[in-house]
Amino acid sequence: MSLIAHLAEEVSWWATVDEALLGVVLLDKIDDDFGWLILARDPIGRFRAIAVNSSLPSQFQAEEALRIEVARMVREENIGELGNQGDTPNSPIDLLRVPAGTDPASLHPYFRELLERPSRSPGRAVVREIGPWLTPKDPHLVEEFQRKAFDQRLWELYLWAAFREFNLDVEQLEAPDFRCSAPGIDFTVEATTAAPSTMGPLASHPDPKTAAEIDDFLRNYMPIKYGSALHSKLIKVNAKGLHYWEREESKDKPFLLAIADFHKPAAGGEPASLTFTQSALWQYLYGHRVRAEMRDGALMIIPEPIVEHEFGEKRVPSGFFDQPLAENISAVVFSNAGTIAKFDRMGVVAGFAEPGVQYVRFGLRYNSDANASMGTPFFDNVQSADYEEWWTDEIQVFHNPRAKRGLDFFALPGAIHHYFKDGDLHSFAPEGSVLSSYTMLITTHDEGRLAPPPG
Repeated sequence: MSLIAHLAEEVSWWATVDEALLGVVLLDKIDDDFGWLILARDPIGRFRAIAVNSSLPSQFQAEEALRIEVARMVREENIGELGNQGDTPNSPIDLLRVPAGTDPASLHPYFRELLERPSRSPGRAVVREIGPWLTPKDPHLVEEFQRKAFDQRLWELYLWAAFREFNLDVEQLEAPDFRCSAPGIDFTVEATTAAPSTMGPLASHPDPKTAAEIDDFLRNYMPIKYGSALHSKLIKVNAKGLHYWEREESKDKPFLLAIADFHKPAAGGEPASLTFTQSALWQYLYGHRVRAEMRDGALMIIPEPIVEHEFGEKRVPSGFFDQPLAENISAVVFSNAGTIAKFDRMGVVAGFAEPGVQYVRFGLRYNSDANASMGTPFFDNVQSADYEEWWTDEIQVFHNPRAKRGLDFFALPGAIHHYFKDGDLHSFAPEGSVLSSYTMLITTHDEGRLAPPPG
């Protein structure tokens, strides 16, 4: 529950050797004393609180009391029954269970990658842990995750995990996709993706190689791709003629669109498009691009308005936030991390690394130097004892300067926040924020021929 983060702070974590029981020691922020709780799995695998204590004068005493109680439970209790709280869903979500008789050829190649490749076991473990907590209103979640809409559904799964890490209570709706709430916070979110084009001018992908080709690609093709996905959500109405922000779940609340780029998968050893197309998004949202110049040793950022984006016979006006109806969009959320690679890394951090596989991450982090024109390169061993990663590390929030209902920065603390004012883009990023990255899996055994790893 989101309220807990305001009342208590977790200070240490414990587990039995087999991890059948977990323990947490907490500092009570109100009474300035300590307590603990013990968790066990319920019948569908969710960890649930089974014992709680409070009002202990020190962290040491709380930890000793926790250890004593865990030892007693191991000796005297049926651990398999402790987590049963009588509220187990009749049909829990299992994203990885493929119905008997399914033709493997009907499964999405990336789902098969996640399901079958041994080195993807960390990602599988994370998906397996999250699944039982999901309560989707959409009955097609599992089928679409396994078949035609894997990217879109994985993006929603990533958003669910990130919103939970922001200490929000997350309700899965049919449309829009999420309602997120906490004390003083209440907003809804509709998720969308830039998907591959199968017809029209954008079906002819420019596949840029040179610096000039990439620059034109980011100036024109990608803004049109983002624009197509965002504009379709902007004008969409339900059977009653209501836009997302007019529906009962969203009425009188900030409304956000969350977008990721899956329009071109990784292939031929090249990274997927989402690793470098984020710069095109803000240009389209705010109808500006910037030119960087060094003057007297200082980096000068010169904004330039954009009228439209053009690719082939396709032309669209720039400035999504300036379009009719867009004042109802409080912000656009973006991340380039809603991929299998992210789930793998989070699984490795949680202790699910596959033996015989090395997980290496490299990319660019936010550079706070005022004269920096690019991020700071990094190269990390994900299995290192001091490596840390969070679901929210790559979340970026682009605030709408014309929004009827603005989104407060504290609603998504720790994200990279952008806003446009007086012709300039202003950004606030936590130290070490990841701008883009690529994850390399190094195996010491043959895993067979499967789809190329996405992300």
